[in-house]
Amino acid sequence: MFKTIKNDLPASIVVFFVALPLCLGIALASGAPLFSGVIAGIIGGIVVGSLSGSKIGVSGPAAGLAAIVLAAIGTLGGYQNFLVAVVLGGIIQMLFGVLKAGVIGYYFPSSVIKGMLTGIGIIIILKQIPHFFGYDAEPEGADSFFETSGENTFSAILNITDNITLGSTIIGIIGLGILILWDKILSKKGKIFQLVQGPLVAVVLGIIFYAITNSHDTLSISTSHLVSVPVPDDTASFLGQFSFPNFKIITNPDVWIVAFTIALVASLETLLCVEATDKLDPHKNVTPTNRELLAQGAGNILSGLVGGLPITQVIVRSSANIQSGGRSKASAIIHGFFLLISVVLIPRLLNMIPLSVLAAILLVVGYKLAKPALFKKMYDLGWKQSIPFTVTVLGIVFIDLLYGIGLGLAVGIVVILLKSYQNSHFLHIEDKSNGKHRIKMTLAEEVTFFNKGAILKELESLPMETYLEINLLNTRYLDNDIIEILEDFLFKAKERNIDIKLVSKRGTKENPSSFVEFFRDKPKSSLSLN
Repeated sequence: MFKTIKNDLPASIVVFFVALPLCLGIALASGAPLFSGVIAGIIGGIVVGSLSGSKIGVSGPAAGLAAIVLAAIGTLGGYQNFLVAVVLGGIIQMLFGVLKAGVIGYYFPSSVIKGMLTGIGIIIILKQIPHFFGYDAEPEGADSFFETSGENTFSAILNITDNITLGSTIIGIIGLGILILWDKILSKKGKIFQLVQGPLVAVVLGIIFYAITNSHDTLSISTSHLVSVPVPDDTASFLGQFSFPNFKIITNPDVWIVAFTIALVASLETLLCVEATDKLDPHKNVTPTNRELLAQGAGNILSGLVGGLPITQVIVRSSANIQSGGRSKASAIIHGFFLLISVVLIPRLLNMIPLSVLAAILLVVGYKLAKPALFKKMYDLGWKQSIPFTVTVLGIVFIDLLYGIGLGLAVGIVVILLKSYQNSHFLHIEDKSNGKHRIKMTLAEEVTFFNKGAILKELESLPMETYLEINLLNTRYLDNDIIEILEDFLFKAKERNIDIKLVSKRGTKENPSSFVEFFRDKPKSSLSLN
C-alpha cells in the first residue's frame, strides 16, 4: 500500500483536518467525554483501516449513532456501563461478518446510494454555513434536521445575521478562497501543489490569523469558535481521559438491547458507506463487505474497551479521502496516527484552529458530493431512478440519514414492484379470423409471485371464444403461484369456451387438463425451465 504514499500522505492530512472536529463534535452531541470521539477516530483509522479490505474508506465515530448513544448512556446509568454495550456490539458485528451478512449491502438500489451521497453533500453544506460565519450553536457532525439547540437546519442559517463573528467569517472566506484556487488552478500547475494540499495551507493561515488577531477587539476569535481538544497537564491526566467498561452489568437485558441496536445500525451505516465509496472511487475497487463487518466489529470491541465511541465507516471522511487523491488504506491509517500524535504532542496548537476554516474544507467536500449536474443526470434517467433519488435526498435533509435512506429504499421497492408488475408478460392479438380472437401471451424470463396481479388481470379480461397461446420458451423461472393461477383459469376457460395452447421447452400441449401435472416433475415451490 506504500507504493502510493505520495497520494496517500497528502490525502491523510486533509482527512485528519476533516475528522478532528467531527470526532469532537459527535462526542459532544452524544453526551460522551470529548476524548471518546478522538479515541474512536484513532482506532477507526489505525485498527479498522488496517483490518479493512477497503482501499479508500475511512472509519470513525458517526453522527447517525449520536442520538442512540445519548439515550443509551442515560438508560444504562453512565458512560462506563454504556461501554459494555459497545464491546458486545462489536462482537455481534463480527458474528454478522462470520454469517456473511455483508451481502445486504449489495441490495440497495443505485438511485438510493446516489441520493444518499447527494443528500449528505447538501446537509454538509447547510450544517457548515453557520460554522463558517462563527455561529456554533450545534456541534460539528450533527446531521439531523431538528437540532439539539432547539433550532432546525434552516432556522440556524436564518439566525446567522444576528450571530456573525467577524474574525471567523474573514478567515473562513480566505480559507475557502485558497481551497478553490488550489483545486481549480494551482493543483494543475505543479507537483508541489499536489503534494501540499490546499486544506493544510488554509489551516496554517487560520492558526496564524488567530495568533495575530488574538488581542484585537473586533477580529479576535473566542475559544468557543476554535477546535477544543482536551489538554492534559501531565501523563497521568492524559491516561485519566480513558474510560473502561463496567462488566458487572453484562447480565442487564438493557445492555444487550443497546448492543444489538449499535451493531445493527453501525453495520447498516457501514455497508451503505462501503457501497457509496465504491461508487465514488475512480479506480472502482470493490470492498469485501463481510471482511468490513469483521474489521468494524474488532474496532468497536477495542474502542469500547478503552473508552471510545462506536465506530462505523463514514462517508464524509471517506469522500474527503477520495477527493484528495487517496489511493490505498495507508491514507486512513496515517490519518489515525496523525490524530494520536497531535492530541498527545500538540493539543494547544490544534486548539488555535478556527472552526470556520474547517467548515470551509467541509463546504468543498459537500459541494463535490452534491454537484447540480447530478440532479439533471438523475432526471434524464427517468422517473424510476429520479423519484427514489429525490425522496432519499429530501429524507436526509429534512429528517436524518437513516430515515432518508429508509424512505428512498421503500420508494425504490415500490418502483421495482411496479416494474415487475408491468414486465411480467407481453400480450398481443395476432388476428381475429374465423370469429375467434387469437391471443398470444409471452411470459418474461423470470415470473414470480410479484407478477400474479398483472397476469391474473389479463386472463380475466379475455373475451369468450378466444384461442390463447401461452408461450414459455424464454421463461427460465416460473413461480408455483403462477402455476396455480393458470390451473384455476382452466375451469373458467371451459366455461367461456377458451382454447389454450401451451408452448414451452418441455413440449407443446393443446388444452392441457392440468398445468400442475404438466410441471409435476419440478419442485412444488417453483419451476426452473432451463
